[in-house]
Amino acid sequence: MKNLTIIGGGPAALMLAAQIDTQQFKVTLYDQKKAVGRKFLVAGEGGLNLTFKSPLEELIDKYSPNKFMAPFLRAFTNDDLINWLNSLGIGTFVGSSNRVFPQPELKPIEVLNKIVAHIKTKHIKFELNKKWTGWNTEGELCFEGLEPIKSDVVVFALGGSSWKVTGSDGKWSEIFEKQGIDVQPFRAANCAFEVNWNKEFISTHEGKPLKNIALSFDNYSAKGELVISKFGLEGNAIYALSEKIQNQLLPQKTVTIQLDLKPTMTVEQIITAYEKSNKSKATDILRKDLNLDRTAISILKHFTDKDLFLNPDLLAKTIKAVPVVLHSADELDRAISTLGGINLNEVDSNLQVKKIPNTYLMGEMLNWYAPTGGYLLQGCFSMGFAIAQHLNEVKYI
Repeated sequence: MKNLTIIGGGPAALMLAAQIDTQQFKVTLYDQKKAVGRKFLVAGEGGLNLTFKSPLEELIDKYSPNKFMAPFLRAFTNDDLINWLNSLGIGTFVGSSNRVFPQPELKPIEVLNKIVAHIKTKHIKFELNKKWTGWNTEGELCFEGLEPIKSDVVVFALGGSSWKVTGSDGKWSEIFEKQGIDVQPFRAANCAFEVNWNKEFISTHEGKPLKNIALSFDNYSAKGELVISKFGLEGNAIYALSEKIQNQLLPQKTVTIQLDLKPTMTVEQIITAYEKSNKSKATDILRKDLNLDRTAISILKHFTDKDLFLNPDLLAKTIKAVPVVLHSADELDRAISTLGGINLNEVDSNLQVKKIPNTYLMGEMLNWYAPTGGYLLQGCFSMGFAIAQHLNEVKYI
């Protein structure tokens, strides 16, 4: 029997532990926190979005790079995840937006406990509050307070660099760089972006939502909601474009996105509604005939001028594409997830490190992206399953 060491206790690591063949491997899972799944629980504070219910190819298309993620998502699909959770007594339901959640009576900690309880039936050893510090000159694993450990196979699932309180601090990157591994700098993803609001606008509208809107940028679009904050804009619509926006902010100081305040109407339909109105003031027409609320009208005024409101054609076009200037992403530790991490060229198709034999990487350590909506958890679970499937089939001599 070979020794398998899993370093990290997030969803990818837990899925690997749940699926690994313990007839072949003696498994020990290490985590630097006192309990596993800390980021899993933080993600569940606003509702534990486990995956997204959509046809598989549509699901795959949401990831970047999707060609890299496709094999893992096909090996363990969103339907597979739902069925697996049900087998553990974790019932799920599909929300109105096709997001998948645990049944309402199940709290996130109960979901986590059911997964961990299943893993413990496999007699997998948990070593908690043990921080990995690197390799010694003999290639053995080093942990604070422990003697060096020799392992036949090692799988790392150390997370990205957001929500450091959960242990996902990205400090491992320096250790891998010393081994000649290419690690891309971490950047915020699924995050808020800075907007220079004027004082009057933000004092009135801070915390207000913009519902049923759409955003577009660089031939990409996303529908959903936004929330106005003192810093700028946050919410699922802008999170979905965060990778594209961040990539443009690297060479540029600002990025302009287009905000569609009426995604269900065309420009022509807006003009027709405007012309049929019996109101004389543009603001009244926007409010009564186009059902724009006070916040939507104010943001339209914020990024335009008075002359535009006197031209119905220009006003209609602007309602469909309000030019919002973004200046920067929010700070890294406030982001839901991160861009950057280990270059995908450093691993093979089974996620094994090319430069370090019998060593695998998975989860947010790697430089891939998924939007909010359950995609990130699904990607991590799928990676954990794929590595387990690979290791179960490999015969180590």
